[in-house]
Amino acid sequence: MAHTYTNLLIHVTFSTSGRTPLLTDAIRSDVHAYLGGILRELDAAAIAIGGTADHVHLLIRLPANLPLADCLRIAKTNSSRWVKERWPERRSFAWQGGYGAFSVSESNRAAVIRYIRDQVQHHRRISFQDEFFALLKNHRVDFDERYLWQ
Repeated sequence: MAHTYTNLLIHVTFSTSGRTPLLTDAIRSDVHAYLGGILRELDAAAIAIGGTADHVHLLIRLPANLPLADCLRIAKTNSSRWVKERWPERRSFAWQGGYGAFSVSESNRAAVIRYIRDQVQHHRRISFQDEFFALLKNHRVDFDERYLWQ
């Protein structure tokens, strides 16, 4: 796009289906790297990727012509398929249907990167459910708790 200049930073988080802890230490870094590769193919940039056995966080820079929903649909579908092919014993692997996505200002970029990189340590104190609930509240996202974990 001519004369279009953007810096669209988005903090995204989503869990494995049912928050099943399938992203073990043995595969987590490979899955994160694969997600980063998918994003590169979409002309997006994975600035930071982290998480634990049951969820992932990403800080993404989106190009102006890529809707977030399309980006995540492609990344989640392709990475889920790849996990099943690469590790047949994880043939039940799937991501949750939805995600949380939050805009990030350039001035908060470094703090979000630290937050994402410190996920393992962070989750010694707080569950993913509590973390996600706090993210929604802090970003003033309206939600109905009855449907939050479906």
